[in-house]
Amino acid sequence: MSVVAQRLARFGLTNLQKTSNLHIRNMSGDISGMRKPYRTQQECFDIQHLVAKEPFEQFRQWFDEARTVDGIEANAMSLATATRNGAPSVRMVLLKGLSSEGFTFFTNYESRKAKELGENPRCSLMFYWEPLKRCVRVEGNVEKVSEEESLTYFQSRPRDSQLGAIVSQQGQVITSRQALDQRNEELQKEYSNESKAVPKPDYWGGYLVRPTVVEFWQGQSNRLHDRIVFRHLQPGDTINTETTHQGDNGWVYERLSP
Repeated sequence: MSVVAQRLARFGLTNLQKTSNLHIRNMSGDISGMRKPYRTQQECFDIQHLVAKEPFEQFRQWFDEARTVDGIEANAMSLATATRNGAPSVRMVLLKGLSSEGFTFFTNYESRKAKELGENPRCSLMFYWEPLKRCVRVEGNVEKVSEEESLTYFQSRPRDSQLGAIVSQQGQVITSRQALDQRNEELQKEYSNESKAVPKPDYWGGYLVRPTVVEFWQGQSNRLHDRIVFRHLQPGDTINTETTHQGDNGWVYERLSP
């Protein structure tokens, strides 16, 4: 008897076909036992392992390690936004800049994510580097980067990517894939002369995420995961000096229970 069947039997639900109020779809077998080993206790990540007392240098150290591992797209990150009413959405984007100010990415300013950032200029980022059993979660405030910075990055992109930014009205309903390809072919012909610069669309540019919270997570096989968080103190916050450590540049850091 499967784990699911055993649990159902405890409640007298041994015949799913006769239980009209219970809807369970078993698409790929019992997945309750799916579990992969993570790190061992000997590989824990603790306060004494921090390379800096602020989050940016610590992130850079983990990021540089991740980018050397085959199979990891180290700058891929989930971006979560929300409407002014709190309805969330999430998607993958690419990190394109890191500084002591924050994390930078570029997108279409008419996309859903951009519209939500316009209504609610706060977001969350998450990097997950599975082979290393590590992730970094960021919470912060968002602002557009300068037009000059957006243009500089746009001009550094491969030419096909530049044209793609013009072709794509991101998130808009289109008639077909063929219509997208046709528009791309038209632009390829129009800008076939490499000396003709591709203009950056007015609706395309970058955002800077200024973090207020940065959490570093490392998985442990016994599920007692390592979590160290950097945060800015908020007005009225009190500090327990036994658990909260003073960092650099206005940050404090703490170890969290998993």
